[in-house]
Amino acid sequence: MTLQRPNANDATQTSNRSRDVSPASGICTRCVDGCRGNCEVFKASFRGREVIYPGPFGEITAGGDKDYPIDYSHLNIMGYALGATGLPGGAEGNPDNTLFPNANTETEFGHTNKVKMKVPIFTGALGSTEIARKNWEHFAVGAAISGISLVCGENVCGIDPLLERDSNGHVTKAPDMDRRVENYRRYHQGYGDILVQMNVEDTRLGVAEYVIGKLGVETVELKWGQGAKCIGGEIKVNDLERALELQRRGYLVTPDPNDPAIQAAFADGAIRQFERHSRLGFIDEEGFYAEVQRLRDLGAKRVTLKTGAYGMRELAMAIKWASNAHIDLLTIDGAPGGTGMSPWRMMEEWGIPTFYLQCMTNELVNKLREKNGAYIPDIAIAGGFSTEDHVYKVLAMGAPHTKAVCMGRALMIPGFVGKNIDLWMKEQNLPKTVSEFGTTKEEIFVSYETLKAEFGAEVDTMPLGAIALYTFSDKLKVGLQQLMSGSRKFDLPSITRSDVFALTEEAAKVSGLTYVMDVQRDEAMRIISE
Repeated sequence: MTLQRPNANDATQTSNRSRDVSPASGICTRCVDGCRGNCEVFKASFRGREVIYPGPFGEITAGGDKDYPIDYSHLNIMGYALGATGLPGGAEGNPDNTLFPNANTETEFGHTNKVKMKVPIFTGALGSTEIARKNWEHFAVGAAISGISLVCGENVCGIDPLLERDSNGHVTKAPDMDRRVENYRRYHQGYGDILVQMNVEDTRLGVAEYVIGKLGVETVELKWGQGAKCIGGEIKVNDLERALELQRRGYLVTPDPNDPAIQAAFADGAIRQFERHSRLGFIDEEGFYAEVQRLRDLGAKRVTLKTGAYGMRELAMAIKWASNAHIDLLTIDGAPGGTGMSPWRMMEEWGIPTFYLQCMTNELVNKLREKNGAYIPDIAIAGGFSTEDHVYKVLAMGAPHTKAVCMGRALMIPGFVGKNIDLWMKEQNLPKTVSEFGTTKEEIFVSYETLKAEFGAEVDTMPLGAIALYTFSDKLKVGLQQLMSGSRKFDLPSITRSDVFALTEEAAKVSGLTYVMDVQRDEAMRIISE
């Protein structure tokens, strides 16, 4: 494991002065009276609670960097020199029909009203954080033209400055939610869907009634938690009146914007931001079933569930209750996760890491499968993925019930990249990392002409962040096709647990996968002995 420095990290814009650091505390071994900083203890001595969070808020996303004993790098993918499965019509493989572009990367999820996706990935929940709001069009259009699903996260209606409510406090107008749904639908090609997430605040606000009844949203996601934090959703606001407005709407806002001392500190410039927090949810089996049925009665075609990096008890509840309620997709998000706003030390130190959480999921699903007739919900795994080999390993380790991988920050980065390339081109200030490939969007983006062939002149009006997301998604697709071809699996249902193996005995013990020195051992010994 690499050295962790709990008292300094780029996420919190802090650093140790000393070359040598106490491993447990993260404090410099030689802490000098007169030090000019900038460890977390130093910075927190005058900025206090601000240092809890990565920053600057609205400009960055953050991902935990704790190095766990086992992760997906402790698995490798099998390759074979003969055979092929998953070819159309059950055809036998030959050198001509097993070219890697023939591998089918499409997946689907859902109980009866299934959603197909061109690539087995979808976005993390992009909710009320500022970085999600201001980059939404890039993410939404990019997901739509890529044929993948998009998750609109929690509290979007609740923080809308133009929100209107009826006498019961239920939303009647939420222009930002309207915009978000429309951005995705404009280029939707029949693959993927937009999922609108619901937490405690959203339920009280009547968000489901609004998005299903007025906007025609077909998939609603209930949220129990996420991998990056174990408390409710958070954002920051820079304006006192905005903080007071959100407090009046029923949110917890800290520090208290109604406190005269806090208002004075804000006027002084000492306090520059307020935090808006969501309430903790409390799960209840009968209440869960009732809420799922309520959403279906409202007209939702699909109801999904997102749960976080909780322990095995809550995981078992999520799987069993999802089975009983015939949930369309269960997304399980492991630690440390990535986020637009989470307490940094919480992100680093709480929860079950993704690899272990998926292993627990497999054990519980297999136990449930022993019950005759038990419905096994489609499952997606989230928590720190960014590459095609991640996708393959997750699908293989969770075969046959794991259908997709949820990617948070990895699918946000292309939106930022494309948006900034557009800005840099207008300013004639392209960095060398980009300008070495050209100075126009046609030269820079390898997928530009492909999209133009499909969408015609309309591609010229698409945000470049969307084109970047499509280009990144295509990279994942092609990379996945190559891995599938190498393991002779030409559709995703053909991938099995035997297509990955453990590189260490500890990884084999935790995952139940075969240790590298034992893979195909019996067959090999039989061949050698004949």
